[in-house]
Amino acid sequence: MRILLISAYEANSHKAWAHTLMKGLSQHNWEYLSLPARHFAWRIRGNAMSFAFDPKFKPILEKSYDLVIATSMTDCVGLKAFCPDLQNVPWILYFHENQFAYPASDKQQGLIEMQMVTLYSALAADCCVFNSQFNKASFFAGARALLKKLPDYVSPDWLNNTEDKAQVLPVPLDIAHCAELKGATGPSARVRLVWSARWEFDKGPDRLLAILEELERRQIDYDIAILGEQFRSIPKEFDLIQAKFAHRIRQFGYAPSRADYLDFLASSDLVLSTALHEFQGLAVLEAVALGCVPVLPNRQVYPELFGDQRNDMPHLYQSDLKDIHHEAKRAVDLIQSVVANDVKAPDVSQYQVEYLLAKYEELIRQTVS
Repeated sequence: MRILLISAYEANSHKAWAHTLMKGLSQHNWEYLSLPARHFAWRIRGNAMSFAFDPKFKPILEKSYDLVIATSMTDCVGLKAFCPDLQNVPWILYFHENQFAYPASDKQQGLIEMQMVTLYSALAADCCVFNSQFNKASFFAGARALLKKLPDYVSPDWLNNTEDKAQVLPVPLDIAHCAELKGATGPSARVRLVWSARWEFDKGPDRLLAILEELERRQIDYDIAILGEQFRSIPKEFDLIQAKFAHRIRQFGYAPSRADYLDFLASSDLVLSTALHEFQGLAVLEAVALGCVPVLPNRQVYPELFGDQRNDMPHLYQSDLKDIHHEAKRAVDLIQSVVANDVKAPDVSQYQVEYLLAKYEELIRQTVS
C-alpha cells in the first residue's frame, strides 16, 4: 500500500511516532513530509502553502497514494485544495494534541483561528484518531463549544458523524529492547527523581520549583534529572531551579542522546509530572516502562492512565490549580508514601509497540477498504 505520512509540526515526539510507524509497518510503501517545530501559529495556518508550493515537496505530493495519514496540525482542507490528486484519497487525521484544551496564556495569539483550522481538518478527514480518550473528549467538547459561539449558519451537530467514526489509538512505546536497563544502578538510600517534560509554562515549571522547595523543607534526601526538549523562550523558573538546587541536580537539560535519555529514566526511582497540558504522557509512560513509579497530578490524561481503580496504590496526587504550594505538599506526601511502601511501577505493556502496531495496521486496512 502507498501511504503519504505528513507531520506539519515535527516535534520530537511526532517524529518518533512517524518513524515508528514507517519502520514497524515496512510492508507499506511510505513517503514522509514534515515541517520544523517552530513558529507554532504560523505552522498551523500556513503549512498547506508551505507544502504545496515548495519545489522540494511537489514531486512527493504529485505521486499516487492509497492513503494519507496526517497529524492534526496539518491543514487538510488547504492541502486538498492545492493538491487535487489528494482529494479522492482516504485521510486519517492523527491528534497528538488539540487546540481546545491548552491552558490559557497571555502569550497566546490567534487561538480561535488555529482551532478553526483543526476543526476544518477534522470535518474533512475520513477518520480522526486520538492518542487518548481525554484528547478525544476535550477536542469534541471544545469544538462544540466554539461552534455554539459563532453567529450563524453553524451547528454542533456537524461533529456527530466525525465523532462517531473517531478512534483512540496511543503513540506506541518503542523501548522494548531497553528492558535490560531497568534498575541497572541498583538500590540507593537517596530518592532518585526524573522530570522529563518540555521546558514550557504548560508543563508546570513553577509547580516543579514548589515541589523541590517542599522536599528541602522536609529534609528528604533526593536528587533529580531535569530532562526535556527546550525552545528559544525558557520559563524563568528553570534558572531559579538551577541556582537553588544545583546540589540536587544530576542532569539539567536535554540528554545528549536517546540512549543517555533512557539511561536517566532507568536509573531513576520515580517519574514526576507537574503538567497542566498532557494528552498522552509519552515521556511518563517511557519512564514507567523502565521501572519508574509515577507521581502525577490527578488531572489531564493521568487519571485515564493511572487512575486509583487500576492499582493497589494511587499514583496521583491532588491537583490544585489555585494553590501551587498546597499541590506541592500533596505531591511530596505521595513521594514519601511511595518510598515508604516500596511501591512498584505499574504495567504499561499495553502501550508497547509490539501490541499497538497491529492496531495501526487494522486501522489502515479499515480506512482504505
